[in-house]
Amino acid sequence: MQRTLDLLPQMTITSAIDILVVALLIYQVVILIRGRRAAHILIGIGIVVVAYSVSVFAGLNLLRSIFETLAPYTALGVIIMFQSEIRRLLARIGERRWIGFGSRLETREVADEILLAVGHLASKKIGALIVVERDIGLRTFVESGVPMDARVTRDLLLAIFQPGAALHDGAVIVQGGRLAAAACFLPLTMNPELSRKLGTRHRAAIGVTEEADCLAIVVSEERGTISIAAAGELESEVPIDRLARRLGGGLSVANTSSKPAPVPREAAR
Repeated sequence: MQRTLDLLPQMTITSAIDILVVALLIYQVVILIRGRRAAHILIGIGIVVVAYSVSVFAGLNLLRSIFETLAPYTALGVIIMFQSEIRRLLARIGERRWIGFGSRLETREVADEILLAVGHLASKKIGALIVVERDIGLRTFVESGVPMDARVTRDLLLAIFQPGAALHDGAVIVQGGRLAAAACFLPLTMNPELSRKLGTRHRAAIGVTEEADCLAIVVSEERGTISIAAAGELESEVPIDRLARRLGGGLSVANTSSKPAPVPREAAR
């Protein structure tokens, strides 16, 4: 037993740092591709690798020969398939949140831009629907809209929701601190108690929060009020300071423990 232990590699400080750095890099790559189409491509590549391993151990010579023939072209194929993701990874690697350090200022700025835009839209009674992604990805809904991949700013949000603009209808989705897409289609809630009382935007806000742990902000174009949807429930007539607390100065908000106020009988669209 002692001889076996002696044969095992000794854990040193350098080895521990090496393992932690590799784990951190893997974690950041997973965070970057989560909710994107690249994740499915990686899963497909993983299945191909497993199939090759099975062909080697099971003695499936024909299948193994096919994989070995295609292997030299794998690197080129991966670069071609992941060219946009590689560019995005290199462009954002410096601005990603590394275990949360150095991100408070950036996320606070994004939250402030949303607050400024929502306050102006509410004062002008301009309808709007902004969805902030949390842990569960909204890739399906992002792909239903017009891709933006832009910095979140008050002026951009106001331009999108300007009445008569091409992207006015639909929702804006904020993903990873950036405006991922506009004019996105969201599922409407099927709750019969709410379907007759609420307008389309409010039902869409509730519907998307029933499927994901996101936060949806709605501005009524008839009453100029602000509503917040989370966990399938709607909080109506929310003051701007309450919205600021729900955003929490950042976008990865998990503080939704407070119970939303009941929905009024006649909610605006």
